[in-house]
Amino acid sequence: MKKYLLTIALFGILLGGAILIYNRLNSGPEYKADLAYSSFIKQVKTGRIERVEITGKTIKFRTSAGEDFETYNPGDPHLIDDLLATGAQIRTTAPNEHSLLMEIFISWFPMLVLIVICSFFMHKMQKNSKGSVNFGFQKNKAKMFDEDQVKITFADVAGCEEAKEDVVELVDFLKAPQKFQKLGGKIPRGVLMVGPPGTGKTLIARAIAGEAKVKFFSISGSDFVEMYVGVGASRVRDLFAQAKEQSPCIIFIDEIDAVGRKRSSSGMGAGNEEREQTLNQLLVEMDGFEGNEGIIVIAATNRADVLDDALLRPGRFDRQVNVGLPDVRGREQILKVHLQKVPTSEDVEISYIARGTPGFSGAELANLVNEAALLAARSDLLEVSMTHLEKAKDKILMGVEKHTMVMSEDDKRLTAYHEAGHCIVGRLMPDHDPVYKVSIMPRGRALGITMFLPENDQYSASKRKLEGQIASLFGGRLAELLIFGDDRVTTGASNDIERATELARKMVTRWGLSDKLGPLTYGEEAGQAIFGQPGAQGGAISSNVAQMIDEEIRSVIDRNYYRAEKILQENMAILHLMADALMKWETIDRWQIDDLMAGKEARPPMEYSDMKDRNSPESNGKGKDDSCALQPDQSFA
Repeated sequence: MKKYLLTIALFGILLGGAILIYNRLNSGPEYKADLAYSSFIKQVKTGRIERVEITGKTIKFRTSAGEDFETYNPGDPHLIDDLLATGAQIRTTAPNEHSLLMEIFISWFPMLVLIVICSFFMHKMQKNSKGSVNFGFQKNKAKMFDEDQVKITFADVAGCEEAKEDVVELVDFLKAPQKFQKLGGKIPRGVLMVGPPGTGKTLIARAIAGEAKVKFFSISGSDFVEMYVGVGASRVRDLFAQAKEQSPCIIFIDEIDAVGRKRSSSGMGAGNEEREQTLNQLLVEMDGFEGNEGIIVIAATNRADVLDDALLRPGRFDRQVNVGLPDVRGREQILKVHLQKVPTSEDVEISYIARGTPGFSGAELANLVNEAALLAARSDLLEVSMTHLEKAKDKILMGVEKHTMVMSEDDKRLTAYHEAGHCIVGRLMPDHDPVYKVSIMPRGRALGITMFLPENDQYSASKRKLEGQIASLFGGRLAELLIFGDDRVTTGASNDIERATELARKMVTRWGLSDKLGPLTYGEEAGQAIFGQPGAQGGAISSNVAQMIDEEIRSVIDRNYYRAEKILQENMAILHLMADALMKWETIDRWQIDDLMAGKEARPPMEYSDMKDRNSPESNGKGKDDSCALQPDQSFA
């Protein structure tokens, strides 16, 4: 591109110079007369001119007094007659006239320059694109890393041991392929990394290249797609041609779903779409007649369900590696990797943080450590302590505290009872996740928050647990109703009601947890659960079934609403005690909640460095966020 710009600038200078020369030659020399032409004519009429020399547009003359002057020749037809009548000596000289050939050259020079410029660019474009006008668009945008540029190894990848085991043999393939070829084994053509965002798919791909010491090509799926048809396919060809020259190597395609989506099976002209042509070319390159020995394609996506079936078959992506969220051991290993880069104090217990962050991805854990380091730096400290890590976790889970938001005393007390209601019901419901922290400090869009975190990694939920969650969601609204009366109930429970209704609907229509309807699905996966459209068993839902679904959802909601109301009525003293503690401290942790549930006054909040029972099971994990007491015009989606 820089070469093209330099060439354009050079030709522009030449063209401008040619135009300037042309105008200069055709405009004639600038002339400044010594004497006005009118004065010259008067002297001619009076016979005072002795000698005249006419050259083009210039008249030089000498007066009878012996003085020499110049004036401009306007082409007066009577001038010669007047001079002859006075007897003046007349001498004429022909001007410097251009030759006919020179005149033609000067007239056509700008056009010749334009023709040369156009010919130059047409030649360049034909040379680079083999006849297609693309200005280099067809070249792939992959970044190539040499063997010594990829510093990441498997030691830098933690929390996904199963995924590492699936790909570790690729290193042996790239280092010593003859070991497998002796037994008739072939190197895999492609490996598809599937998993949620932030779980380390790109990191594993880079680690394979770092361990095998081979070149690494990195490109995103969106880099192939252009508005011009055929450009993406050309980029695929160029990428694989470049990779063959650098074999053995790894091609990593991130977010492959941008180009590998399922091809349309209907519609006119669907095959001419740019994305589909790019996908077709990718399929050919991965499993065509020409072998790509020594080239492994590693792709990453979090939406494997939308990929084309032809892309997923063996021979193209021979292996699919699931990179899931890390368990407690994996989180501990990931935290160790990131905390090695940060100076930490002696009170930091990695296992404690790992137990308290189920559901966190590797990227979220890295962000947690970074936030803790920033908090320590703001306090001008040289080490990251456990307090900083816990504050960083609270920030990620619950949002940033709004210290500048001013709330009236009445609003603050109402929020305190609302959150206390959530906490008490959730604490006393069977199989419910333990309470991690309760706060009436505004965070994000919520005026208060009650955080429940599971004790262990969870992969399913029982009916009893789901109904306990529905009951705890109504705890805030019921606390407002019981303390302040019907007319003081606020809109703060809008998100709670929405989530409780959604849970009840899924229990009835998708999870088969309804005694009346049984284990049948009436949800989006098997059709819309509305009258007259496909539903369970591929048929249409009758009006009677739709009515039964509504009645069953209402039954689940009512049953747990009354359970929550009964719990709060029986623990009214604890409700008042917890609300008072929230008004005093604004945020209470699980140790203070233990005191309050026992009917005692809450102890002051403890620093994490002073906790004595830190190794006891904690309410850990990335659980549900009961963000309540929303502003009247806000609700969570």
